[in-house]
Amino acid sequence: MSIRGRRRVVCVAGPAILLTIITCIYFTHALTTFSSRVATWTNNASTRDLYKQTTDFFQYSGPKPHRNDYYAEPVSWDVSRTHREIFSVSTKDKRYFPIKFGHLEAINPNIIPHPYLDDTWIIVAQQQMSSVPFSMWFAEISCPAVFVDDVLQCTEPPMTVPIGATFSIQCSDDLSFFQNSIGPHDARVGYGPKAPYIVYGSQSSYNCFGQWIQDFRMLYDWGYDSIVEFKRPTELQRPPPFQVVEKNWFLFWDAQGNTYIHYDVHPDRVFSKIELDGTAGPNLASLTYMSDRKCMDIYMPALAPQLESIHQATNSLSITLCARHDPACRPTESNTFIMSIFQHKSYYSFHSTYEPYLMLFRQNFPFELHAISERPLWIHGRGKWRGHVNAKLTEEEIGNTTEMLYVTSINWKERERRYHGFIDDVVFLAFGIEDERTAGIDVVAGELVKELGICVH
Repeated sequence: MSIRGRRRVVCVAGPAILLTIITCIYFTHALTTFSSRVATWTNNASTRDLYKQTTDFFQYSGPKPHRNDYYAEPVSWDVSRTHREIFSVSTKDKRYFPIKFGHLEAINPNIIPHPYLDDTWIIVAQQQMSSVPFSMWFAEISCPAVFVDDVLQCTEPPMTVPIGATFSIQCSDDLSFFQNSIGPHDARVGYGPKAPYIVYGSQSSYNCFGQWIQDFRMLYDWGYDSIVEFKRPTELQRPPPFQVVEKNWFLFWDAQGNTYIHYDVHPDRVFSKIELDGTAGPNLASLTYMSDRKCMDIYMPALAPQLESIHQATNSLSITLCARHDPACRPTESNTFIMSIFQHKSYYSFHSTYEPYLMLFRQNFPFELHAISERPLWIHGRGKWRGHVNAKLTEEEIGNTTEMLYVTSINWKERERRYHGFIDDVVFLAFGIEDERTAGIDVVAGELVKELGICVH
């Protein structure tokens, strides 16, 4: 019996060992081949050209984008009296550039550098205008994109970002719309110090509509990379009280890499440290309330009693207020800040306008405000409002109203920058126009931080 048992063991173990050896040889060869192909692909210019050639069919099929169709009639007044105008560093006419998602319409765009392809970016936005009647389905779409004739457009058909729907039992009465909606809303995509993240709105466990986060590399073909934090969709929390609908939160990181969320900028700041499970600590803004209040009373735009508001708009970046190319420039606690954009919204005659302001606050605890734009930014190319049928305005009144540009994201243009940059680095501002079109502008960061009102502490 023992001899026959040993024979059975040999009969089973022998092929298993042989199979293991063959498998190791195969995967070693496959890994070597894959590594070789990656090295060839990333280092061989002709191979990169071939990649672009394979996308030409999509990129150039049909009529070319009509760039001038994006622009409204220029305003007739001197905007320098009320705004600080910023200009594109790359377009021929210095105006902003359109963003095109192939045949799809989109709003609320984001632009981040592609992790591997030169002169290529990833664009993400909310899909607009479903062909299905009474659709309640929402989705973010994305694609790799390049500049063609001063238009940033997809090189491949845009794909749906695979974000799962969430559900809430706290959307009722006037909020029943959210109860029935499916999918993410108004995503913000940007880099942190280590990874790119997507923050989006969706139905919540704590209120009707909340904010969620996930490592963007889990949702886009990023190639091999190590993903640790926010690998799964994670609902973000805040110090109480929750609003029924929460929007426009942004993450920021201190110099040590700890993660925080900034929830509100008006009427008072609210921010806290968060953990990897989304739980939030206490509101830390109480520690800087007195100094922040003095600064905001001086530099925050004044609001009318009705129909006007101030709210956060973009993700955040870290900036050192000296030039990268200056040998004496070194990031320090005294010259490096968190920057983000908030907006002054007005809603008159059934039409919204948004005026963007930059704010800086300290990168280290307790994160007090450092500066706020003295005047709002004017993006070169912004024009007069074209009007719509619901607005009871004369032609003259429409002509004196500007179109709605809503800034949604700010990111460094170059791949190597990630979260931190200097004043001579270039940033992308991405924005929507009249909830109909997407666009962006590339501008030297130093142009954004001019004419700031400095807070006195």
